[in-house]
Amino acid sequence: MANEKIRVGVIGAGGNTTKLHIPGLQAQEGVEIVTVVNRSDASSQRVADEFGIPSIAADWQEVVEDADIDAVCIGTWPYMHAPMTIAALANDKHVLCEARMALNAGQAHDMLDAARLAPRCVAQIVPAPHTLEFDATIMDMIGAGHIGDLITVDARITVASGFPNPSSPITWRQDRDMSGNNIMSMGIWYEAMMRWVGPMANVFAIGQAAVSHRTNDDGQRQAMTIPDHVDIIGQMEQGGQIRFNVSTVLGHAPAGVDVCIFGTDGTLRLYQAGSDPMALFAGKHRRGQTRRLARGRGIHQRHSRCRRGYAHGFDHGGEVHGMDGRGNAIPTHRTIRCPAAHGIIPKRASVLNQSVKSDRSIWKTGISAAASSSVWF
Repeated sequence: MANEKIRVGVIGAGGNTTKLHIPGLQAQEGVEIVTVVNRSDASSQRVADEFGIPSIAADWQEVVEDADIDAVCIGTWPYMHAPMTIAALANDKHVLCEARMALNAGQAHDMLDAARLAPRCVAQIVPAPHTLEFDATIMDMIGAGHIGDLITVDARITVASGFPNPSSPITWRQDRDMSGNNIMSMGIWYEAMMRWVGPMANVFAIGQAAVSHRTNDDGQRQAMTIPDHVDIIGQMEQGGQIRFNVSTVLGHAPAGVDVCIFGTDGTLRLYQAGSDPMALFAGKHRRGQTRRLARGRGIHQRHSRCRRGYAHGFDHGGEVHGMDGRGNAIPTHRTIRCPAAHGIIPKRASVLNQSVKSDRSIWKTGISAAASSSVWF
């Protein structure tokens, strides 16, 4: 058993899947991608030829119902995530599903329920990768008392923002039928912030579509119902507050990323302007200005010992590999629901070298350059 290969079926072969997931899986000893299905036979065959995948499937149902396939990687648009994930788990398949998790909270809860009914299987949403190289440093510093008690998180995210442009093309992210209730990068940034300071206890938000309509491929005017600018305020469960702005329509915004964590004794700031790399700054009470820290330690560099902090994982074998925001142990073989749009908190990557499929083999693959160790299953 331990020497058998894990056989993977790929459903949906878009940019992230072909750039990251397929190469990452194929680099792993004991893992074999046996089939792929995309939106057409022609595109499925192109991906199969490019990566040496031996077969293509006629449709996604063929993949999830194939008894010889152990796990699926779902890389479609969000509108198909729930039906595919639920069907795969019902067919005893492990699942890695691309973010965004689902169209809405109802679908996300259905996915969670399906995972709980399949305790032998491991199900995970691709974690937000953009802060992984800093997460462990931020969590360790907060845990060690660097900021004292949290006063507020003040975050402005304007990556790829500019003045409103009604002539820009409509993408799936602006199509509610494809993307659901997900709003810009709001979900992945809240997911990251929950790693550092936990979830909100309550929230108030107001949004707008500054670009109220665009012209579709048929030359018709189409209303934009997903906000392109949103302002959020809330109270944190651990105490303190949050003010969180996400926008793609702010011209001359001073920085794409500016997230400050203000405490009673210190401040942490994650900052990125223009094409500069993201950087972490820290300052203490009565010690002058914030200073840039050396390159952060990512979650994948943390040890697997349970320590206090927001949820970091699930694994096999009846052991505990994480704690939630209240310090409660997280049992294994359970997906972990979080309030963010992405729904499932990734487990601590340093415990991924554990077997997750009975006594078979190890799943691991890189999700991004910033998380070049593993965040699979």
